[in-house]
Amino acid sequence: MSAEFDAGIFKRRRDELIKRMQDGVAIFPSAPDYLRNGDVHHNYRQHSDFYYLTGFEEPGSLALVIKGHGKHQLVLFVPKRDKLMEIWNGRRAGPEGATKRFGADAAFTLEEIDEKVPEYLRNVQRLYVHLGDSDSFDERVMGWLNRVRAMKRAGFNAPTEMHDPSEIVHEMRLIKNDDDLRFHRKACEITAAAHNAGMRATRPGMYEYEVQAAIEFEFRKGGSRRNGYPSIVAGGDNANILHYGENNMVLNDGDLLLVDAGAEYGMYSADITRTWPVNGKFSEAQAEIYNLVLRSQLAAIEKVREGYTFRDNHDTAVEVLTEGLVALGLLEGKPADIIAAQKQWDEDLKNKKVDPKKDKAPRTYREFYMHNTGHWLGMDVHDVGNYKDGEDWVPLRAGCVLTVEPGLYIAADRDDVPEKYRGIGVRIEDDVLVTKGDPEVMTHDAVKTVEDIEALMAEAMAQA
Repeated sequence: MSAEFDAGIFKRRRDELIKRMQDGVAIFPSAPDYLRNGDVHHNYRQHSDFYYLTGFEEPGSLALVIKGHGKHQLVLFVPKRDKLMEIWNGRRAGPEGATKRFGADAAFTLEEIDEKVPEYLRNVQRLYVHLGDSDSFDERVMGWLNRVRAMKRAGFNAPTEMHDPSEIVHEMRLIKNDDDLRFHRKACEITAAAHNAGMRATRPGMYEYEVQAAIEFEFRKGGSRRNGYPSIVAGGDNANILHYGENNMVLNDGDLLLVDAGAEYGMYSADITRTWPVNGKFSEAQAEIYNLVLRSQLAAIEKVREGYTFRDNHDTAVEVLTEGLVALGLLEGKPADIIAAQKQWDEDLKNKKVDPKKDKAPRTYREFYMHNTGHWLGMDVHDVGNYKDGEDWVPLRAGCVLTVEPGLYIAADRDDVPEKYRGIGVRIEDDVLVTKGDPEVMTHDAVKTVEDIEALMAEAMAQA
């Protein structure tokens, strides 16, 4: 439990969940604890929904959030305290700590789950539970229901309606309030400082993982217990592998380095990508590609406002990138026609009018920019929340946080582009909050213009 733990935050979230529920019981399991090898476990990270409502981080736990009970709004089932096991595995809260520190109205040990949960399901019409992630959990839920059904002659009825609480909880998580943003902004602040530190540390001849170490050291120094996701540190042509993860190659003089890394703080993740020259100076061709991506990103950020949809910033980025690719000679034709050709291909592909194995796709921006411009961001790096409502893209609302991350990727082995552009991969990514007014770029402290990056790196090299 961190020094910033505030039980009131989780109580406010449960109150809001209960307000949105009809009478009933919502069940939330904790994340499983995965074995890595032998008796060594992977570092544990609590399920985001479970933590969002309880703040409790111990594995094997179960939470009931109840509307209509009268006395018990939050019931926790937690590992029991065992002084001998705590010597080996760390301290546990136990039922007493679950009530005193985490605000549970009642708490029991894990051994009491199968006895107590059915008691809370008696004469309850609605059960809120998410099924499908774990066969063993699904079977256990069915067992609890069957135990209550067997009590019918004793005057107890089992729930007759089952609902997925994710629909409510994920809508809550999508719209961030001050409780959420307190931690999310801190994650962004730590991550921005770390990217700047990575730029200062970079030198030709280093390995990618050395820059990774410099960045992740700043994460820990800033108070981040873990990364929001595995860091991508990709030098040269490795930047053209979107999910590159080896991070073990030498950084060559004259190459660019693409870094996609984010710290987690208070269970909220930042997500920043910056691209900088290994030797501290962009070549003319590198600067051309970089500035095109930056122009597209700045234009896209302007569309992260109420009144626009989730897709509008992507469409804007595509327009700017396509115009630039034509101007640089990497594509031929009118930008509008190129975009329309890709849209038609996508539609035909969706309707199975074309076969990508047989039919030749049109030459468009998709050859150089093959991913979307962003995603929801929050407790998960690819956070919860719908992107479409039926066939329509969802409108942006104040409190939504999303990434804006256009890029261009020109593989070194391409022989259909000018040689000076080959091997260049650039992505620029920031985390943007939708407000009632202008977009708030929460990661603005990470430098990103050519001039600022070069100045920062020149200063660091002069001081070395």
